[in-house]
Amino acid sequence: MRSGYGVFLGLDVGKGAHHAVGLDTSGKRLHDAPLPNTEPKLRAVFDKLAQHGPLLVVVDQPATIGALPVAVARACGHQVAYLPGLAMRRIADLYPGRAKTDARDAFIIADAARTLPHTLRQVAVGDDALAELDVLVGFDDDLAGEATRISNRIRGLLTGIHPALERVIGPKITHPAVLAILSQCGGPTGIRQVGRDTLTTIATQHAPRIGTKLVEAILVALGEQTVVVPGTAAADTVLPRLADSLTTVLQQRKTVAGEVEGILDAHPLAQVLTSMPGIGVRTAARILLEIGDASAFKSSAHLAAYAGIAPTTHSSGSSIKGEHPARTGNRKLKRAFFLAAFAALSDPVNRAYYDRKRAEGKKHNAALICLARRRCDVLFAMLRNKTFYRPPAAQPA
Repeated sequence: MRSGYGVFLGLDVGKGAHHAVGLDTSGKRLHDAPLPNTEPKLRAVFDKLAQHGPLLVVVDQPATIGALPVAVARACGHQVAYLPGLAMRRIADLYPGRAKTDARDAFIIADAARTLPHTLRQVAVGDDALAELDVLVGFDDDLAGEATRISNRIRGLLTGIHPALERVIGPKITHPAVLAILSQCGGPTGIRQVGRDTLTTIATQHAPRIGTKLVEAILVALGEQTVVVPGTAAADTVLPRLADSLTTVLQQRKTVAGEVEGILDAHPLAQVLTSMPGIGVRTAARILLEIGDASAFKSSAHLAAYAGIAPTTHSSGSSIKGEHPARTGNRKLKRAFFLAAFAALSDPVNRAYYDRKRAEGKKHNAALICLARRRCDVLFAMLRNKTFYRPPAAQPA
């Protein structure tokens, strides 16, 4: 963050009201009071403090409940910054007292902006497309969690009443053919009653190529168990409802993915990101939301450290030496890089690098992290130069 501010306003944001503490360059308190989360009240405080010099508004949460103060500050022509939660907790240990109050937190935010400007992060300039993308991606994350919960519930029920059937359809639980069978037939009892022909009709309608093979595997699994476990009858009534719920959630995810893709098509960097093997619509959206055009990072190493995919060095004299996977960083961005690296294993260049790391003795996850770190360098250069991905030229023998 640049210097030259005359007033530093720290906001410990809240749902109905924030606590605001304003400090001048010497640390004198110019304002210390609760601040209702309404535009008129926010404008009044900002205008009053701006009389003492250029105002920097610092929040501890720039989205959701902190979105209105950020928008009002920008509308008034003031600069806005963000103090990350981890930095906030570490800085708080430097101040006397252990009480956790809104007033103390707001003072620490303001004083950190005054004395430790390097701890602040810029809040991305308002972009309507990215704001809409943020809402859609957040909703998709919720849907993904709900889909995982329902899938686990279905597999748990099947494991309890018929483990052999779960071993067959459990790994394919989100496949339309499996969901259709569960929805129309229920559990093991209902599937036995409908017979082979009906099962084949249902399965081939949603999976023409593997439908017959799937039905055969299901019938073989049903034949492995003759006893009826208590609770099977209730499971036959619950499983169709769970299958219908999971189908609805998956359909919603598909709809949201289309809407996200529509927004991404209008973004200039979307095609740059998706040109890289392994980066799809959802991953590109998450990367854009977390780092934008990556202009806030000095180098690819800085970006890798922020994402938590750069190894951390542990050294203490001659007894402790080595590098270990980082346990910090932006978890959402780290997951996006990790999933993109996993999806890129079908690309020959990425697969060759992964296989080389496995040959060195690294386990699967460690090799994927190494691949993600290598791809981070390429991605940073692509965003910096706004160029599409180009596979490396083949080296002459």
